[in-house]
Amino acid sequence: MKSIKSVVHCTREEVKPVASSKQPVTSDIGGSSRQEPLIRVQNVKKHYRQNASFLEKMLARQKDKVVYAVDDVSFDIYPGETLGLVGESGCGKSTLGRTVIQLHEATEGRILYRNQDVSKLSGDDLHKYRQKNQIIFQNPYASLNPRKTVRDIIKVALVSRGITKHSDQEAELRQLIEQVGLSQRHLDNYPHQFSGGQRQRIGIARALAMKPDFIVADEPVSALDVSVQAQIVNLLEELQEQYELTFLFVAHDLSVVHYVSDRVAVMYLGQLIELAETTELFNNPQHPYTQALLSSIPVVNKSERRERIILQGSVSTPLEQPKGCLFQNRCMHRIGDICSQERPKWVEHNGHGVACHLIR
Repeated sequence: MKSIKSVVHCTREEVKPVASSKQPVTSDIGGSSRQEPLIRVQNVKKHYRQNASFLEKMLARQKDKVVYAVDDVSFDIYPGETLGLVGESGCGKSTLGRTVIQLHEATEGRILYRNQDVSKLSGDDLHKYRQKNQIIFQNPYASLNPRKTVRDIIKVALVSRGITKHSDQEAELRQLIEQVGLSQRHLDNYPHQFSGGQRQRIGIARALAMKPDFIVADEPVSALDVSVQAQIVNLLEELQEQYELTFLFVAHDLSVVHYVSDRVAVMYLGQLIELAETTELFNNPQHPYTQALLSSIPVVNKSERRERIILQGSVSTPLEQPKGCLFQNRCMHRIGDICSQERPKWVEHNGHGVACHLIR
């Protein structure tokens, strides 16, 4: 495992195109896997209706609009891996993560957990699914109830898991709080008495209290200082190794994603445009948008710097669904009418998947 110092350098200063310290997880993209996927996302869509106002309907005759937050996304997540999910703000990363664990209901498509369609679960099966699939929220200041102590916050999860005996609860509380780097004396404190990093540790303890096997980490370090980011990232890796956890790691910081992920998926305007093992994607990005993203990473060593790609053109919104490629207005390699008329198909080669007309 890398040291805290190494991830501090990686998060803000330098990303080198070298292999990850993790063993690669075999994907279903481009081949078969020895393991069955823990999570399967199949053609998932999440759309929101944006109602036009009365005046807009009467004066401008505008109809209700549809926000295509997530649009026809498919991928698998394997036991024990960390799948990084990246893209610019508003591309649907967080919405997709929350849809996977049923905080949002999918508009279309299927999500399978251990080959079970989660939309068909009910009663005890649904409760067990929610127990085994947890989330760590981005904002440690808003995700904890300010009127409850740490003890009460975590105890809610323990009761939900069926632990009602006081002595058993206390034993679990002590173990959980120490595992995330806090002490027993913190159990009777309130959230406002902690720093941002400490609050995020409490959020992690709350998720662990449910004994999950899958966690959506929704930008868990983006609101924290750089040195604290490193500590939280290392903590998550230690807990993953200890409890054999599987992560969907949502982030916009590519340096952090490079450090923690086995594979990386790239989203643009609600769609998945590229997915590959981490080293492969960072060394050999195929989609023009991915290439532009990676070129923006600050690198100290001049010999390893990429030529900066500055995207031009207008940016579409999730309210728009133009024909053809959603990236066409900003693409430096646009191909005639095909990019404006046809939606690119998903193409797979040796575990590297991409949706682009340049790739055939």
